[in-house]
Amino acid sequence: MPPDSRRPTLDPLTTGAVGLAVIAVSSSAPLIAYAAAPALAIAFWRNVLAVAVLSPFSLARRRAEFRALVGLAGRREGLFCVLSGVALAAHFAAWMPSVQLTSVAAATALVATQPVWQGLIARAQGRRLPPVVWVGIAVTVGGAVIATGADVGISARAVVGDLLAVAGGVFGAVYTAFGERARASISTTTYTTICYGICALILLVICLLGGVRLTGFDGRTWLAILALVAGAQLLGHSMFNYVLHRIPATTVSVLILLEVPGAALLAWVWLGQVPRAYALLGMSLLLVGVAVVVLGGARAGRRATTTALPADPAPLTD
Repeated sequence: MPPDSRRPTLDPLTTGAVGLAVIAVSSSAPLIAYAAAPALAIAFWRNVLAVAVLSPFSLARRRAEFRALVGLAGRREGLFCVLSGVALAAHFAAWMPSVQLTSVAAATALVATQPVWQGLIARAQGRRLPPVVWVGIAVTVGGAVIATGADVGISARAVVGDLLAVAGGVFGAVYTAFGERARASISTTTYTTICYGICALILLVICLLGGVRLTGFDGRTWLAILALVAGAQLLGHSMFNYVLHRIPATTVSVLILLEVPGAALLAWVWLGQVPRAYALLGMSLLLVGVAVVVLGGARAGRRATTTALPADPAPLTD
């Protein structure tokens, strides 16, 4: 039975888990903007510390699965794990600097276009997209143009941040596409450990080659990095994975969009970043368009009898 055919189970535990996950991922962009460290360094520590937490559990409980991945039979799945880690590194390398270049609200909204790019990837793979999904894509693109256009008069720096955030959404879709293939046959714990490990290794090489400082930060920056690891990287992902057993993936995909107003509110209260009127209009259209893509794709997926549409997997949470 496809995940989206299940009825949501809105018990108090599930509701609390969703609320906690939304808060956790909403804190990501404000924490990145707050931390006095290069964005690539934050991305590296965020991933390597997550691997340090996950590795003891995954190696103890999934040792046989790791051995199978290095064998001939598991090479295909292992390759998907590696490619997913490469795409995740590209996602972080694009999106995390964008938060320090443009506003938290704009960066979070533009990276939330991931389901749209997921749909276009599916179309490139030969899957047919229903008309409602194309309508949602058009609304999303229009909202993104308005939201990013509001930054043209601010500075070129903000425009570059907007473009990096969009690129982060594209790479997030590629990450999810590879991850969907890998997770079809291996556990989430094994996949996550390998993916985060590859991502951290690539980011380390980029930082070393680019001369990016990795140490010597003040106490508040290290606290922000630890909060990112505990919150968005582990708690946010874990809670969304938990509720996927009780709530359809499509519902979770839409709930994750609450990260956008959540991050904007936190940035307003904590960092004093007041959203501009045109940007708010653009972000509102963008969110409506993404919701149309997710919900319209899932509705078509329920009618289909062969392939699932790209809205089924939950998008990447930051």
